[in-house]
Amino acid sequence: MFFARTGKMVSIVVVLSLAVFGCAMNAVQKEIIATKKAPEAIGPYSQAVKFGNWLFLAGQIAIDPKTNQLMKDASIEDQTRLVLNNLKAVLEENGMTMDNALSTTVFLKDLNDFAKMNAVYAEFFKSAPPARATVEVARLPRDVKVEIAMIAGK
Repeated sequence: MFFARTGKMVSIVVVLSLAVFGCAMNAVQKEIIATKKAPEAIGPYSQAVKFGNWLFLAGQIAIDPKTNQLMKDASIEDQTRLVLNNLKAVLEENGMTMDNALSTTVFLKDLNDFAKMNAVYAEFFKSAPPARATVEVARLPRDVKVEIAMIAGK
């Protein structure tokens, strides 16, 4: 079946490549990443999951990891700064920096806060910022103003 008159070599290369890739992916193990420098998970989830060279970071909200206190009534700027610092701490636990961020998803309680959130966000991503989606949501955990999730890679 792989020995058709035309494309014989291409078919063999594709099949071998897929077999090697499949074996490589089977050898990769999921690893849980956690740090005390970011808020502990408050439910059945992990701060981050490493899979190969990828790091999938759970959404962070404005909880101060030093005091475990929620900054619910803080400004959108202060909440955004704390959320991004929490994400940064999880990245650092895995030997990464904000430069490793590939994609973020920003959840805002009020899209009218976008400009203020964006100004703080820009402080953390000065060059080559990650791809981003921003959406307004009806409600966020613990009624915070912003939550940000991230995907990073090496």
